[in-house]
Amino acid sequence: MKTLTENGLTAAALARLAKAPNPRMKEIMTSLIRHMHGFVRETGLTPAEWKTGIEFLTAVGHITDDKRQEFILLSDTLGVSAMVDLVRHRRLGHGTDSSLLGPFYRNGAPEQPLGASIAGDTPGETLVLRGQVTDAHGRPLADALLDVWQAGPNGKYDIQEEHLTGMNLRGRFRTGADGRYEFRSVKPKSYPVPDDGPVGVLLRAQGRHPYRPAHIHFIVTAEGYEPLITALYIAGDSYIESDAVFGAKQSLTVGYHKSRAANGKSERAPDAIEFDFTLSAAAGQPSSRRPRSVRPARPAATSKQSRRRRHAV
Repeated sequence: MKTLTENGLTAAALARLAKAPNPRMKEIMTSLIRHMHGFVRETGLTPAEWKTGIEFLTAVGHITDDKRQEFILLSDTLGVSAMVDLVRHRRLGHGTDSSLLGPFYRNGAPEQPLGASIAGDTPGETLVLRGQVTDAHGRPLADALLDVWQAGPNGKYDIQEEHLTGMNLRGRFRTGADGRYEFRSVKPKSYPVPDDGPVGVLLRAQGRHPYRPAHIHFIVTAEGYEPLITALYIAGDSYIESDAVFGAKQSLTVGYHKSRAANGKSERAPDAIEFDFTLSAAAGQPSSRRPRSVRPARPAATSKQSRRRRHAV
């Protein structure tokens, strides 16, 4: 048996991957082993520090359940999730910037008619969100699906509320023939990520705060296009520049403006966000693929307050 050196051990570990049947898995594990071995050598990691790390990851596993995903939270707060998002987005071509999925997404939100509210009985200041879903050439996409979710004014998602049995502040909406969407909610607020577990311990050890700026999550899908996982962040929020999970982006930062009152009534209408989403053609689809509907979109309002912002990268 050979006497292993630091570099020899890395070579031996990599050699064990020689018969890995999946090339992509082999590629990933080769890089992981090299970087982890290099990390240990670079930091001079001690056995006690290694044990602390193992105990930390064990605690992350123990606190994770069907309502709390501490591993995603760990990935988010270390910037790993944001890096995965950036690497994926660079491959997609032109489209609205993506953002983080986060640990609180739930499948099966109810599909609602355009104009409906996802807020139910949730107290808070009413907000209207509207805009259009288009392809990279600005052509409207009919029947695109927007899956929407957000935290309540108390900073908690429905899945964190012990007294709630169903879904709240979640909904799905399909665009009309002109690619437009509209729904109502309540204004979001900044909130701390769960910091009562091991990730919170790590944040405090790094001298960091746990707060996220106010935002609303979206997953936008349409046949023949890449799914878009993104979020809209509220301009002026105190944590917009120091998002604990590195998710906020300038291109996704929006402000409120005065909405039009229904039926021309004189009462004050709720504030609104107007934002257009641009989807990238799916792999194998030509970028000039015709949308499902080619009806022209309604003209954009020309007033300064109601002009929609289009974000294509």
